[in-house]
Amino acid sequence: MARSVPPRHGQTYRPLALRLFPWICAHCGREFDGKKLNQLTVHHKDHNHDNNPLDGSNWELLCLYCHDNEHQRYQVTDTTPDETPRSREQERPSTFTPFANLAHLLKRKDIA
Repeated sequence: MARSVPPRHGQTYRPLALRLFPWICAHCGREFDGKKLNQLTVHHKDHNHDNNPLDGSNWELLCLYCHDNEHQRYQVTDTTPDETPRSREQERPSTFTPFANLAHLLKRKDIA
């Protein structure tokens, strides 16, 4: 069982993660320096913010954009099939017939 970082006043897992990992986004590979280091976030791989092992095995450093993308993907997979737009489209049969008027258009002489 992984040990958790003990809660200390004013101390979080971010400084530890920045010491453990190189300052590179794990998804897009963008490098960060001291000035833009605040754009690098600590992402919990299992999405459980209480799971903070001291070896950092549940963390990865992600830039703001990749971090937002990761959470958006997680929210989409967390929805039930009835909530997804694709499943609603599949329930209703399509009434669109793209070639319904094609015979009439082909018979018209005024179209060149």
